[in-house]
Amino acid sequence: MLADKAFNGHENTSDKWVLSITSLSGAFNGTTRTYLDGMQPEDWRNMKPVCLLQFCRLGTIIYDWLDISWLKSYYNFGFDHFNMSWKKIGIFGLIDCLLGNAGPFASGDWILPDLTIQGSMQLNSHLHTFPDTYYFSYATKRTRRIFGINVPSSIFGIHPLLFIRVLQMSQWRHPPDLSPPYKGYRDEDWQDNDGALNTISMTHPQIPVEHPSQFVGHDSDCQPLQPGIWYYKIVEGDHILFIVNRDRAGVQFDMIYDSIFERCRKHAFRKSQQTLPEEIHQ
Repeated sequence: MLADKAFNGHENTSDKWVLSITSLSGAFNGTTRTYLDGMQPEDWRNMKPVCLLQFCRLGTIIYDWLDISWLKSYYNFGFDHFNMSWKKIGIFGLIDCLLGNAGPFASGDWILPDLTIQGSMQLNSHLHTFPDTYYFSYATKRTRRIFGINVPSSIFGIHPLLFIRVLQMSQWRHPPDLSPPYKGYRDEDWQDNDGALNTISMTHPQIPVEHPSQFVGHDSDCQPLQPGIWYYKIVEGDHILFIVNRDRAGVQFDMIYDSIFERCRKHAFRKSQQTLPEEIHQ
């Protein structure tokens, strides 16, 4: 957005303002979880009539409509700009939202369509890897291959809420009667996962065009870092381990963040001086 001058009134923004980007379990290429939960593979913008996501949709609308302050302070879905509170839309507005005639799910302004493979491809078509920015990503994985079949890598090491989801995603098959989401698609590429995202999606942007990348087995493989390349490391862990519950990750979590800060301090040597925002106006 800085490179695209997307901020009105700020025409001097630049991609050079960003020194480095580090991603931890980021969804660069979408996730097959969306289809398992109810997005239609053939029509990725819409849900199946009966699915888990439909129940979640109803619950989210009612949650926002009730507008209970202490609940909203605990967790907010980010739909406040749709003004779905009972104070503003009343009971008839609630019915309208539940029927899909109003609210975020009628507008398409919600995250699940963007998390489908097709939606991510559309977003990635405008994505750039900039030559002066350093990139590093951590991809999480909780599967392994046994006798040619992908299965969860552990019974007790995976959070109970995610074990079934890891198993489901490891067995994912794109419907054979539908065209694949992109040229070169293979089911087996998308079977390693962390229960929420596919490992292939977390390494670096790959579709519709693959960005420059390098797998990192050991930190010494990428010293010093080169800008304009997505360095990625695969970490054993489920999605809750690093994203939701920091306490479960424990020392491993701390080590990852220590390595991130160390990399920023020691390994990111620029060949040219970084341009800071305030320097542009001098």
